[in-house]
Amino acid sequence: MLQIRLASPDDLDGIAALLQANAPSRGGSLTGEFPSGKVAAMLRSGMPAVAALRDGRVVGALFSSAAAQPSPPPPVAAMLRAWPGGPDAYVYGPICVAASERGQGLPARLYAALRDSLPGAEAILFIRRDNAASLRAHQRLGMREVAAFALDGVDYAVLSDAGHSNTEDLEHNS
Repeated sequence: MLQIRLASPDDLDGIAALLQANAPSRGGSLTGEFPSGKVAAMLRSGMPAVAALRDGRVVGALFSSAAAQPSPPPPVAAMLRAWPGGPDAYVYGPICVAASERGQGLPARLYAALRDSLPGAEAILFIRRDNAASLRAHQRLGMREVAAFALDGVDYAVLSDAGHSNTEDLEHNS
Protein backbone atom coordinates (compact mmCIF):
# COMPACT_ATOMS: atom_id res chain seq x y z
CA MET A 1 0.00 0.00 0.00
CA LEU A 2 1.29 3.45 -0.93
CA GLN A 3 1.05 6.27 1.61
CA ILE A 4 1.87 9.90 0.78
CA ARG A 5 2.25 12.32 3.68
CA LEU A 6 4.35 15.11 5.08
CA ALA A 7 7.78 13.76 5.93
CA SER A 8 8.79 13.43 9.57
CA PRO A 9 12.11 12.94 11.35
CA ASP A 10 11.28 9.21 11.43
CA ASP A 11 11.70 9.19 7.63
CA LEU A 12 15.28 10.50 7.78
CA ASP A 13 17.14 7.24 7.16
CA GLY A 14 14.82 6.12 4.37
CA ILE A 15 14.90 9.47 2.58
CA ALA A 16 18.69 9.78 2.92
CA ALA A 17 19.13 6.24 1.54
CA LEU A 18 16.82 7.00 -1.42
CA LEU A 19 18.56 10.29 -2.24
CA GLN A 20 22.06 8.83 -1.91
CA ALA A 21 21.12 5.87 -4.14
CA ASN A 22 20.28 8.44 -6.85
CA ALA A 23 23.19 10.84 -6.24
CA PRO A 24 25.82 11.56 -8.91
CA SER A 25 28.42 9.44 -7.08
CA ARG A 26 26.16 6.43 -7.73
CA GLY A 27 25.33 7.36 -11.34
CA GLY A 28 22.08 9.13 -10.45
CA SER A 29 20.75 12.37 -11.87
CA LEU A 30 20.26 14.38 -8.68
CA THR A 31 22.35 17.52 -8.34
CA GLY A 32 24.54 16.98 -5.31
CA GLU A 33 25.04 14.41 -2.60
CA PHE A 34 22.63 13.93 0.29
CA PRO A 35 24.24 12.39 3.37
CA SER A 36 22.07 11.96 6.47
CA GLY A 37 23.25 15.21 8.09
CA LYS A 38 22.23 17.25 5.07
CA VAL A 39 18.85 15.51 4.82
CA ALA A 40 18.26 16.06 8.56
CA ALA A 41 18.92 19.79 8.11
CA MET A 42 16.51 19.86 5.14
CA LEU A 43 13.82 18.19 7.24
CA ARG A 44 14.36 20.76 10.04
CA SER A 45 14.22 23.74 7.66
CA GLY A 46 10.64 24.66 8.53
CA MET A 47 9.51 24.11 4.94
CA PRO A 48 7.40 21.08 4.04
CA ALA A 49 8.81 17.86 2.65
CA VAL A 50 6.63 15.04 1.36
CA ALA A 51 7.39 11.34 1.62
CA ALA A 52 5.89 8.39 -0.23
CA LEU A 53 6.06 5.08 1.58
CA ARG A 54 5.19 1.65 0.24
CA ASP A 55 4.72 -0.88 3.01
CA GLY A 56 6.67 1.39 5.38
CA ARG A 57 9.65 1.88 3.03
CA VAL A 58 10.43 5.34 1.59
CA VAL A 59 10.00 5.17 -2.20
CA GLY A 60 9.69 8.88 -2.97
CA ALA A 61 10.50 12.26 -1.51
CA LEU A 62 9.96 15.88 -2.47
CA PHE A 63 11.49 18.81 -0.60
CA SER A 64 10.82 22.52 -0.58
CA SER A 65 12.94 25.35 0.76
CA ALA A 66 12.59 29.07 1.17
CA ALA A 67 13.57 31.13 -1.85
CA ALA A 68 15.05 33.69 0.56
CA GLN A 69 17.85 31.78 2.23
CA PRO A 70 21.08 33.21 3.60
CA SER A 71 23.57 31.11 1.62
CA PRO A 72 21.90 28.83 -0.91
CA PRO A 73 23.92 26.12 -2.68
CA PRO A 74 25.51 27.38 -5.92
CA PRO A 75 22.90 25.87 -8.28
CA VAL A 76 20.03 27.35 -6.24
CA ALA A 77 21.75 30.76 -6.14
CA ALA A 78 22.26 30.65 -9.92
CA MET A 79 18.62 29.66 -10.45
CA LEU A 80 17.36 32.49 -8.25
CA ARG A 81 19.50 34.98 -10.18
CA ALA A 82 17.97 33.70 -13.44
CA TRP A 83 14.41 33.60 -12.05
CA PRO A 84 13.71 34.89 -8.53
CA GLY A 85 10.02 34.07 -8.77
CA GLY A 86 7.20 36.03 -7.24
CA PRO A 87 6.92 37.20 -3.63
CA ASP A 88 5.44 33.85 -2.54
CA ALA A 89 7.94 31.67 -4.42
CA TYR A 90 9.67 28.69 -2.89
CA VAL A 91 12.37 26.35 -4.17
CA TYR A 92 10.94 22.99 -5.26
CA GLY A 93 13.21 20.00 -4.91
CA PRO A 94 14.97 17.81 -4.86
CA ILE A 95 12.42 15.21 -5.87
CA CYS A 96 13.40 11.58 -6.03
CA VAL A 97 11.43 8.45 -6.86
CA ALA A 98 12.72 4.91 -6.35
CA ALA A 99 13.37 3.00 -9.58
CA SER A 100 10.68 0.49 -8.56
CA GLU A 101 8.04 3.26 -8.57
CA ARG A 102 8.92 5.13 -11.76
CA GLY A 103 6.33 5.46 -14.51
CA GLN A 104 3.40 5.25 -12.09
CA GLY A 105 2.59 8.94 -11.59
CA LEU A 106 4.25 9.32 -8.20
CA PRO A 107 5.79 12.76 -8.95
CA ALA A 108 2.30 14.18 -9.56
CA ARG A 109 1.07 12.78 -6.24
CA LEU A 110 4.09 14.15 -4.32
CA TYR A 111 3.66 17.53 -6.00
CA ALA A 112 -0.08 17.64 -5.22
CA ALA A 113 0.67 16.96 -1.54
CA LEU A 114 3.31 19.70 -1.50
CA ARG A 115 0.93 22.19 -3.17
CA ASP A 116 -1.65 21.38 -0.51
CA SER A 117 0.93 22.46 2.09
CA LEU A 118 1.87 25.63 0.20
CA PRO A 119 -1.41 26.73 -1.42
CA GLY A 120 -1.07 29.41 -4.06
CA ALA A 121 2.72 29.67 -3.73
CA GLU A 122 4.94 29.54 -6.81
CA ALA A 123 7.25 26.54 -7.12
CA ILE A 124 10.54 27.24 -8.90
CA LEU A 125 13.08 24.58 -9.76
CA PHE A 126 16.03 23.77 -11.95
CA ILE A 127 16.67 20.67 -14.04
CA ARG A 128 19.79 19.74 -15.98
CA ARG A 129 19.11 20.06 -19.69
CA ASP A 130 20.45 16.54 -20.24
CA ASN A 131 17.79 15.11 -17.88
CA ALA A 132 15.08 14.80 -20.51
CA ALA A 133 12.92 12.46 -18.41
CA SER A 134 12.69 14.96 -15.54
CA LEU A 135 12.01 17.85 -17.91
CA ARG A 136 9.13 15.91 -19.51
CA ALA A 137 7.76 14.80 -16.14
CA HIS A 138 7.67 18.36 -14.80
CA GLN A 139 6.11 19.74 -17.96
CA ARG A 140 3.36 17.12 -17.53
CA LEU A 141 2.80 18.61 -14.06
CA GLY A 142 1.98 21.94 -15.70
CA MET A 143 5.33 23.60 -15.11
CA ARG A 144 6.90 25.71 -17.81
CA GLU A 145 10.40 26.84 -18.58
CA VAL A 146 10.91 30.47 -17.57
CA ALA A 147 14.70 30.91 -17.64
CA ALA A 148 18.01 29.11 -18.03
CA PHE A 149 21.50 29.20 -16.57
CA ALA A 150 24.84 27.46 -16.87
CA LEU A 151 27.01 26.47 -13.93
CA ASP A 152 30.37 24.72 -14.09
CA GLY A 153 29.84 23.89 -17.76
CA VAL A 154 26.39 22.36 -17.21
CA ASP A 155 23.23 23.85 -18.74
CA TYR A 156 20.05 24.03 -16.67
CA ALA A 157 16.43 24.94 -17.36
CA VAL A 158 14.48 26.88 -14.74
CA LEU A 159 10.82 25.93 -14.42
CA SER A 160 7.92 27.54 -12.58
CA ASP A 161 4.36 26.57 -11.85
CA ALA A 162 3.18 30.21 -11.65
CA GLY A 163 -0.30 30.39 -13.06
CA HIS A 164 -1.02 26.71 -12.31
CA SER A 165 -4.62 26.75 -11.19
CA ASN A 166 -5.22 23.65 -9.10
CA THR A 167 -4.32 20.07 -8.36
CA GLU A 168 -7.22 18.74 -10.44
CA ASP A 169 -5.12 19.57 -13.48
CA LEU A 170 -2.36 17.39 -12.04
CA GLU A 171 -4.61 14.37 -11.79
CA HIS A 172 -5.76 14.92 -15.37
CA ASN A 173 -2.22 15.30 -16.72
CA SER A 174 -0.56 12.45 -14.84
